[in-house]
Amino acid sequence: MLALRPRIEPHRSPAIDSVMVKELYLSVQGESSHAGLLCAFVRLTGCHLRCTYCDSTFAFRGGTRMTNAQVVQEVKAMRTPMVEITGGEPLLQPGVYPLMEALLAEGLKVLLETSGAIDVRLVPPEVHKIVDIKTPSSGESDRNDLRNFQSMNARDELKFVIGSREDYEWSKALIAEHALATKPFGMLFSTVFSKLHPRELAEWVIDDRLPVRFQLQLHKYMWDPEARGV
Repeated sequence: MLALRPRIEPHRSPAIDSVMVKELYLSVQGESSHAGLLCAFVRLTGCHLRCTYCDSTFAFRGGTRMTNAQVVQEVKAMRTPMVEITGGEPLLQPGVYPLMEALLAEGLKVLLETSGAIDVRLVPPEVHKIVDIKTPSSGESDRNDLRNFQSMNARDELKFVIGSREDYEWSKALIAEHALATKPFGMLFSTVFSKLHPRELAEWVIDDRLPVRFQLQLHKYMWDPEARGV
């Protein structure tokens, strides 16, 4: 009789009205078209990917179980009109969907930072989705869910984190193959911090006239890249 290998499940919340929160803080948005704006951040615990350039491995486990109502209360106390839900991979927790609805109901602008490995079709359309498609140097590019190209709308942005010329050429080919320049969402190009000089990436984008927004991770230049809660 064949012995079955145990199946390792990613972190999932058992309750629909709560989430496991790693950290909750107020800062300045460091990325996307919202960069520079005051923003509350809700970082959820757990991720099923192990990207080589991950900067939030501390969020893989641990944290505090909070009801969605508690999270909303904490965010409102920060007195900012914008909140980002990030991780880890926040879409692994079922409670995140009603949490997004609850934050929207309070009149907040809600951003979601998510990997490209989960289809975002169930995310409320009013949420501004920042979908981080995985490039080859991440080691997880085979996990991308390309259905996201049909699930994203004009509020959303597709983020490419570039760590090498190979990543850049791969991303450029993907944009051409799927005609992403004709899609309603925006596209963001940034570098893997300390792996590729931003000037190199900017010059490649200029040379190829790519229809993308070049960006820096502002928070990593303003604060210690290893710091939390910023």
